[in-house]
Amino acid sequence: MAVSVAHIVTRCIAGAGGVAVRGAISIDPQRYHGTIVTGSGGPLLDEARSHGVDVVVIPELVSPISPRQDAIAFARIIQVLRERQIDVVHTHSAKAGVLGRMAARRVGVSRVVHTMHGFPFHEFQPALKRATYIQIERRMSGLTDAFLAIGTGVAVEMIRRGLARPDQIRTIGPAVDPPSVTTTLATRARARLLLGVQDDVLVVGTVGRMDYQKAPEVLIEAISQLTSGAMLVWVGDGPLIEAAQRQVAALGLQDRILFLGNRTDVPTILPAFDVFAMASRYEGLPCVIVEAQQSGLPVVATAVTAVSYVVIPGETGLLVPAGRPSLFSVSLAHTPATPSLARPCIPPDRPPPPTPAPRRRPPACRRCSPTRTPFAGRTPPSAAGGMPPSTTCT
Repeated sequence: MAVSVAHIVTRCIAGAGGVAVRGAISIDPQRYHGTIVTGSGGPLLDEARSHGVDVVVIPELVSPISPRQDAIAFARIIQVLRERQIDVVHTHSAKAGVLGRMAARRVGVSRVVHTMHGFPFHEFQPALKRATYIQIERRMSGLTDAFLAIGTGVAVEMIRRGLARPDQIRTIGPAVDPPSVTTTLATRARARLLLGVQDDVLVVGTVGRMDYQKAPEVLIEAISQLTSGAMLVWVGDGPLIEAAQRQVAALGLQDRILFLGNRTDVPTILPAFDVFAMASRYEGLPCVIVEAQQSGLPVVATAVTAVSYVVIPGETGLLVPAGRPSLFSVSLAHTPATPSLARPCIPPDRPPPPTPAPRRRPPACRRCSPTRTPFAGRTPPSAAGGMPPSTTCT
């Protein structure tokens, strides 16, 4: 008889949602039967259903703390676990992690696993709120049999904060799909034609939810300080879209910033970028950074938690302190002007990105190989779904 596994995640969109779905569809269907339990979702839920994974949507399962909705979601999760006779509960994200693990223990589920993608607490929160979240996470460790920490930085922070016993933690890499589109002359030209961007324009691109965590105002300010005429392409939507549009108008950047909203063709768009940027205030280890690297892009990102697990300063990109738009702008300008950074992962037929001061391109890096991964020579244990090969130079 197949083992019944419930994968519980607050929002089944990108990030944690993508990891949850990839985990659910990658396990052997002869041995395991998976059910996704989530508060909301989109195309990822359709993908799960197409692979025979059951989907249960509980609209009351939301990120913000809401006593009434939380109580309803908790009761619904308990009901799902009992009716489906769940053997293993695997939770993702903060709210689903708390409610899911509490429900699992209430029902008597035999094994409880939590994947730590990042943390609900960060340095930009009021001290009392941050301390409260840390205490909640510490208490949850007593309800958890094992933790999967995505990236060494996440695992180290868990140990440092006392969120779990060392023997409970296993570090894994981000579960991402193999690249469906790689950067070549043809795919770059096609992507730029799709976006209506000229070939000689330096394009900084990012993919992510436009919210407080992703700090869109910082990235927009950084772009405004670039003198090269570079443009920003942002793929994603969110609660700060209107504020971002007002900032763009105030800075007079309407012709240099393109908001695409949510897209299902991100792999097709990535080759249009010269640099991938992420100015987040806090993160775990974003899957999209690994996907950008697999596409052949250097990365400029903030030095938060586990990002340094894949972005090696001076090799595959640059890291910047969070909340520093001026320094972020300098790093964006430096990356395409520095051949060793601008082309750490570029296939031989990719054209060099436009630079303010063209420099002689060095010989192709001998270390670039499709069989290497972006973990600086250290291959992490596979996540659910495995880590595909990467063309990132390590």
